[in-house]
Amino acid sequence: MDSTAIVNMSNDTELIDTFIATFEKLDDLSTSFELDPVAWQLAFGDFDKYGFKQWRPIQVATERSCLEALYANLPARFPPLYERLVLSYRWAEIDLGAFRLLANPPGPGLLGLGEEISRDQAMQEILIPNKCLQFGKAPDLNYDAVCFDWSRPLPDGDCPVVQIDHEEILSRYRFKKVSDLAPSFRELMIRVIAEG
Repeated sequence: MDSTAIVNMSNDTELIDTFIATFEKLDDLSTSFELDPVAWQLAFGDFDKYGFKQWRPIQVATERSCLEALYANLPARFPPLYERLVLSYRWAEIDLGAFRLLANPPGPGLLGLGEEISRDQAMQEILIPNKCLQFGKAPDLNYDAVCFDWSRPLPDGDCPVVQIDHEEILSRYRFKKVSDLAPSFRELMIRVIAEG
């Protein structure tokens, strides 16, 4: 999709819906229970010849109050567009080319999302003091953290997206930024849509 058309989308709901629609363009959305129990919850249809099923994100209207319950266990707030995304849809972890988006599993509230974010405590012990809130991983099974850098907030509440070296954290207990992935989450979404 042309990035000018994406930037000119009439509202955030349209941007989010278009972003979610890119999932099936950038990933085959197939799973087995052993590989991904979250995707299995979103699976539909018959097994293919390899024993896999297709999954798809589902639209779910989640109460805004669920964010407040999640924030009670997090050091910072998400950018507003990411908030709208997690309140509107549930999905399994997915590789979107530029990064892998952590799962927002089905279930009551956003408890599953909180568990995905805090799954690796050793990573969080280094990321959080450095004002990085993980919401993804690097692509292609690289374990680097993809984070909101809330040390550099933008006037609209968004913030830059950065990639943090996991080996430095897990082997040396040090923080090392690999790269700035996007100047904002909005820009990252637009790039993913343009690739789809």
